[in-house]
Amino acid sequence: MPPLTTSTTQQYPALEPATSTPKTTGARRPHTPDGLHRQGEQLTRSEASSTVASDSHEYLQEGDENIASPPSPARTPSSHKHVQLDMADAEQRYKLEKEDSPPPNQSKPPRLVISFRPGDPENPYNWSTPRKFFVISTGIVSVVNSTLGSSLPSGASDYLADDFHITSQAQLVLPISLFLVGYVLGPIVFAPLSESYGRRIIMVGTFVFFTIFTMACAVAPNWPFFLVVRLLCGITASSAIAVVGGLFADIYNDPITRGRAMAFFMAATASGPQLAPIISGFISVVSWRWTFWVGLIIAGISLVFLFFMPETYGPTILQRRAQRMRKETGNPNIFAPIELEKKGVRQMITITLTRPVRMLLFEAIVLFTCVYLSIAYAIFYLFFEAYPLIFKGVYGFNEGTAGLPFLAIALGAFLSVGIFIYWDSVLVRAKRTNARWTQIEEYRRLPLACLGGPLYVISLFWLGWTSNANVHWIVPILSGVPFGIGFMLIFMALLNYVTDAYEIFAASAMAATSACRSIFGAVLPIAGTPMYKTLGIAWASSLLAFLSLGMCIIPFAFIKYGDRIRAKSKFCQALREKKRKYEEEQKRELEESDASSPVQGAAGPESTRGVEAV
Repeated sequence: MPPLTTSTTQQYPALEPATSTPKTTGARRPHTPDGLHRQGEQLTRSEASSTVASDSHEYLQEGDENIASPPSPARTPSSHKHVQLDMADAEQRYKLEKEDSPPPNQSKPPRLVISFRPGDPENPYNWSTPRKFFVISTGIVSVVNSTLGSSLPSGASDYLADDFHITSQAQLVLPISLFLVGYVLGPIVFAPLSESYGRRIIMVGTFVFFTIFTMACAVAPNWPFFLVVRLLCGITASSAIAVVGGLFADIYNDPITRGRAMAFFMAATASGPQLAPIISGFISVVSWRWTFWVGLIIAGISLVFLFFMPETYGPTILQRRAQRMRKETGNPNIFAPIELEKKGVRQMITITLTRPVRMLLFEAIVLFTCVYLSIAYAIFYLFFEAYPLIFKGVYGFNEGTAGLPFLAIALGAFLSVGIFIYWDSVLVRAKRTNARWTQIEEYRRLPLACLGGPLYVISLFWLGWTSNANVHWIVPILSGVPFGIGFMLIFMALLNYVTDAYEIFAASAMAATSACRSIFGAVLPIAGTPMYKTLGIAWASSLLAFLSLGMCIIPFAFIKYGDRIRAKSKFCQALREKKRKYEEEQKRELEESDASSPVQGAAGPESTRGVEAV
């Protein structure tokens, strides 16, 4: 069917009727670190299966490699339990696909599926630089609120203990630990919801509740109430951690620009917790409640910016466009791709919940990445217990000045951005010369972790053996600089490596790593104070250093054995087969499009942008 020619549709992209031939559309966009990762979409209704691909806003649904065709005979359910579950899911969804197809002798009104035109001003890729900068700034502000809130009670623990009559040191750790428990829900709940209903409504809605629960902390009448609202604060704050990374993928199609924006995002994520002890340490002298009133003021100001943030998720933008077109044209058969997806509780449970667990249990790369990142993250939050013991107990700092040493860690986090950008430029130059090593996932990402790991270990030994009254206080404080650099480089390298290795399955891998490190970050700090008091500062820090030294082996082992591990991975095998079939299909479609006249809004060179990074 030719494009609509009425005056009301001239501003929209061209429309094409959907046929009943099952066909995969869309390309995968690269995923990004913490937290932070985005699932794709695929049309699962047969009426929409020949939809024109709408640039890289349409993606392959992770794990749906067999959705548009019967399961391959070469794959048998007896290989592994997790493969059996994948096969059962694919067979069920293929059955639904067949049931949804009309009989050959029965006709249905054609469905017209819209897509972005090349240069479409509503496509977030084509937004102006100031508008993109506003989105980035708003996203970073929301994340800083989230991470700052996580450690806000750290400088007020003594005043909380006096006011609520708490004598157990383990209970004083709970306000931070329960907040981190709430972080577990972010990648599991809010990330997939943002891919069904858009980024803005999820971010604004959860941030409103985060603001309300922050106020509830300030007026808490008793200790149990305070702990409950801290947990609720963590749950609502986890939305920013899980969703903001997707904002950058929404507005930047250039992987270099997107990667550098993500580096600043991760630095802000790491520096937020370092600012909270300073705020709470100085303000709690007046009242610990004022610590949370200040947090509420910061959240309230940030909320204003969130209200003005535009929707960045391409499929949701197309959905609103389709709704507008249906109203203006009176044609009920105009649809956006996201409106034709099959959604259900079973699909959500199968894809979103069970796959991260199966990847954690059966994928060595995901398992050891989770272990390393979880230990590094737990030590990071354990420092909120260790630093007061060192700088208040050994050097006699007061509540306010005891938070200042955390600035060294924040400085190290921002210095790591410069290292990341330098390595990124080296990688870009090597790619231009077609250097062989740039084609190997392990060599592209893991060298940063090979540098960050030893720096992390050195900083822990440095802190432990220089925290002595006979050594000037600046010496142990400076250990925070290599600590911040090492911490960030480990995260940047391993999260990018997992993304490169699993591609369309990366969202599930990111969910596994995020959930694991949040659990470790909540549990290990509980043992921090007893460990430091029992072993002493030197040996407690050394114990953490030796543990981190063992973890340093992981990126080196990935460099040596990573290709063989990926070759045996069921997920990577499915990915390679999907890529092969997809590339063949894209080549065939391009050949067919070259033989026909171009149609405005149809899938052309712009629609293959997501394939370039695969």
